[in-house]
Amino acid sequence: MKRQNQSMIAEFILVGFSTLGDLQILLFFIFLLVYLTTLMANSAIMTVIRLDRALHTPMYFFLFVLSCSETCYTLVIVPKMLSNLLSTSPTISLSGCAAQLYFFVGLACTNCFLIAVMGYDRYVAICNPLNYTLIVSRAACLQLVLAAGSCGFLISVVVNVLVFSVPFCASNRINHFFCDISAVIKLGCTDTSLKEMVIFFLSILVLLFPLVLIFISYVFIVSTILKISSAEGQRKAFSTCASHLTVVIVHYGCASFIYLRPTSLYSSDKDQLVSVTYTVITPLLNPLVYTLRNKEVRMALRKVLSKYSFPKTV
Repeated sequence: MKRQNQSMIAEFILVGFSTLGDLQILLFFIFLLVYLTTLMANSAIMTVIRLDRALHTPMYFFLFVLSCSETCYTLVIVPKMLSNLLSTSPTISLSGCAAQLYFFVGLACTNCFLIAVMGYDRYVAICNPLNYTLIVSRAACLQLVLAAGSCGFLISVVVNVLVFSVPFCASNRINHFFCDISAVIKLGCTDTSLKEMVIFFLSILVLLFPLVLIFISYVFIVSTILKISSAEGQRKAFSTCASHLTVVIVHYGCASFIYLRPTSLYSSDKDQLVSVTYTVITPLLNPLVYTLRNKEVRMALRKVLSKYSFPKTV
């Protein structure tokens, strides 16, 4: 059997922020602070929803699942990034890189579908309120969440097979702070244009299909709200959608910038900056937006804090 003239790569070097020199220490403390705040904020959201029976509704069930997914999403990326900021040799094994990409893509796709499901929930609540509890039942909620997760991780399996079936023999230096699709597949030493095309169409499916469904939902939502006679009724209806719309704009905006374009347009410096937004900032933004803009969550949070943080003295 003829031996191929190529070396097997056992590990990758995550170049990341190594070009910034001493600024890496400052970045470490900034990202650590944001990460801990993210964990506390998402944990607070999940705890409040779990403890307050008034929040045991489909909308807050989906928010609970999204917060849980966002927490796992940050666990996949941020701890390794933080350790690499303090390391003189920021490496990751081939299997570790594959695992990171698998969970990152799976959770990211799941989040996209969950946000679309939350848009559907708002559509039913505003456009068909009399049948809301029948349409968005507990069984339906579980089925929608399971479908979102199953589709997300099925797509992740396909992406992982496409990326890691490429022979890596040219370089092991990934110009990113984690194993992202474009950064890894660029290291292949064979023609990857067909694989990149498949990944591009999967990106369209994951990003544009849910976004179109969300857009259609909000066309009906806005049409229904405008038919409400009182200004106060319109304001309350719009306020229930404002948090979701904010998350949609930030989440899909950043992800579309990265993944809805050919790999040939990949720019490591610009992409790392945008990647920081959707891997570090967005998971923090979601609980903050839903907490600060949602009166029910704020009231529940105050109730839980007063009940458990300040026990009565005997």
